[in-house]
Amino acid sequence: MKVAIVYNKKFIEEEDVINVFGITTKEYYSFKTVEKVTQALEKGGHTVKVIEGGMGFIEEMKDFMPRVVVGDRPGMVFNMAYGIQGRNRYTHVPAMLEMLGIPYVGSGPEAHAVVQDKVMTKIVLQKNNIPTPNFWVFSTRDDNFDDLVFPVIVKPKMESTSMGMKIVDNWDDLRGAVAEQIEKYSQDILVEQFIPGREFAVGLLGNGTNIEVLPIVEIDLAGDPNKIQTKTDKIKTPLEKICPAQLTPYQEEEIKKISVMSFRKLGLNDFARVDLRMDFEGNVYILELNSMASLGLTGSYVHAAKAAGYTYDSLINKILETAALRYFGGSHLEADEAPHEKTEFQSLRPAMRSYLRSHLTTNEKLLEQLVNINSSVYNIEHVNKMGRIISKRLEHIGFTPQSFLEFDVGNMLYFKNHESDDNDILLLSHLDTWYANQDFAPFSKVGNKLFGSGIAESKGGLIVMLSALQALKYVRRLKKIRFGILLISDDSLGGRLSKKLVQDISKVSNYIVDLKWGAIPGGIATSCSGITKYKIDMVHNRRPNESNREVIPDMCRKVIAWKKISSDYPDARVTISDFSAKTSFGRAPDYGKLSLVSRYMNYYQREFFDAKIKKIAKQKTGSKLDVHVIQQVTRDPIEKTNEIAKFYNMVEGLAKPAEISVSPEHRFAASSICDAVDGKPKLGSLGAVGADYRTPNEHIIRDSLIDRALLLALVANKCASASVEAQD
Repeated sequence: MKVAIVYNKKFIEEEDVINVFGITTKEYYSFKTVEKVTQALEKGGHTVKVIEGGMGFIEEMKDFMPRVVVGDRPGMVFNMAYGIQGRNRYTHVPAMLEMLGIPYVGSGPEAHAVVQDKVMTKIVLQKNNIPTPNFWVFSTRDDNFDDLVFPVIVKPKMESTSMGMKIVDNWDDLRGAVAEQIEKYSQDILVEQFIPGREFAVGLLGNGTNIEVLPIVEIDLAGDPNKIQTKTDKIKTPLEKICPAQLTPYQEEEIKKISVMSFRKLGLNDFARVDLRMDFEGNVYILELNSMASLGLTGSYVHAAKAAGYTYDSLINKILETAALRYFGGSHLEADEAPHEKTEFQSLRPAMRSYLRSHLTTNEKLLEQLVNINSSVYNIEHVNKMGRIISKRLEHIGFTPQSFLEFDVGNMLYFKNHESDDNDILLLSHLDTWYANQDFAPFSKVGNKLFGSGIAESKGGLIVMLSALQALKYVRRLKKIRFGILLISDDSLGGRLSKKLVQDISKVSNYIVDLKWGAIPGGIATSCSGITKYKIDMVHNRRPNESNREVIPDMCRKVIAWKKISSDYPDARVTISDFSAKTSFGRAPDYGKLSLVSRYMNYYQREFFDAKIKKIAKQKTGSKLDVHVIQQVTRDPIEKTNEIAKFYNMVEGLAKPAEISVSPEHRFAASSICDAVDGKPKLGSLGAVGADYRTPNEHIIRDSLIDRALLLALVANKCASASVEAQD
């Protein structure tokens, strides 16, 4: 299942909100705890993304969460966000999730709103005959109540984690404490009858009639019945916990009964903590409920769960399962997968995903470095710089490089991590990019999208490759897979220098993939257009006494005719670029030139388009143009074959249990995979997911760096297994 952990970090005003409104939260999980929950869910086999509950929250949800309305399996949010600011901040994330239609762990906004308001909580408890101490609400320090009996405890009515608590036993101290807290918290103050005696915390897990009461925790007051535990105590010097608490069977039963009753009457879901005090006569009173019980390792909820036999990992997964059962009435926690895949990949997959997620920031920084190198095809120095950066990282994990020197473009690089003649899998990518200096756009980031020249075409794919290899090394699988990696430097020129090299290496490779971008949400190229590039010159040499006929319109008519060639073919394209023309009077020649690119699905279309292009070139015009067509480079189309279909089915079978979105697509952009020999299982577009290649808006989806790296690692591992089976 896809699980998004939503949390709020310590409030940073310029990043989290537009304006500051009301008191900001003092509650937030440490990132260590968030990471601990993340790792627990990943060990449970879930696909986890950590999202900050700030302004970008909804956009990141849209990119990550499955869309059940189009048939995807549902995902869930594990809500760890206390909110950022305002009086009802617990409600913010749950309310937005309900608006988006995303199931989530924990109570709904209405329950959070009631429980966060201590006064409303006590009213509900009293109306349901659940024992709670008497209370009074002060709006000013001068409020007066004839029935108030000291000692009392003073606390803001809308805060939690024991914020602001103070015990007083006279009116002067009470008015001073009330004034201080109104000034500090800008809200009404709850004054509650203080109950000397013992203090307990009860953890609850479940819903409806199936609520598990965890072993009761007693807060060790060290023999002082008047002691309380403030927020400072909880952080700096937490009191010892006794679990299970030493209680008579009747006392234990009474505490469990009123705790469960309060959970139900307040409409809470999944898990919560109830705080109670017991007086000297053994009477028990509920002080408050925490609808977002702390999952910190030192908290009483986790302490009680461990006493009940849970590990931290099993507790977190049990909470998620509890919420899933509430929503779906059955478990949606595991994807369907074959038994042999469970054995082979069940431990491998979460371990690699966890590794990839934890290294995402580091890999994103490397991606930024690569994107900011303008490796235009003729910028040989920068193309070779790209090669050195990649080589250094590949050599570090056991790959041996072989360099093919080129003087017109950068050097081409071939890497292997084995000494065999054959590769289990060949990865194809390129170091050069199409962008000239005037077109180059540096790395930038907007929400979950990463922008920059070449980021989708090649550089995102290079990071996917490096990440996948690092993850395989982490799980000790890298040496068991015979990799070949070929990085060419003339992709922008149509591979005219690298074609023979690609053919030769693909012949000794059992599976072949290229690392160009996949279309959103998860395209994988099972077929690819071929491409032929032409350079066309049109010249008119004026002769003596020839009329001054305008030549440029005749040139434009040819351009329009060439464009119309593919108009009846939705799966093919003829495009024109770099068209320019000059004309003058007298005997000087009139001249036009352009670049023409023909993209086609199959060999028949290629021959048909080629014939039409040349026929239009020869057609006479009134200005007697001489048209010269020079065919510069050709890449063959890839048509879907049985071998390709089987390879895609293998990839899809690995993607589904990993909850990675994939779909077969035809790619119009040719690549070096077009030059790979026929008859081999080959797929394109296993790089990052993105769009708008060769435009100023070229981008990839940040999360896809994890998903695609995991998928590539799983595919490579499977290809190695398939190669062994074929040999046997």
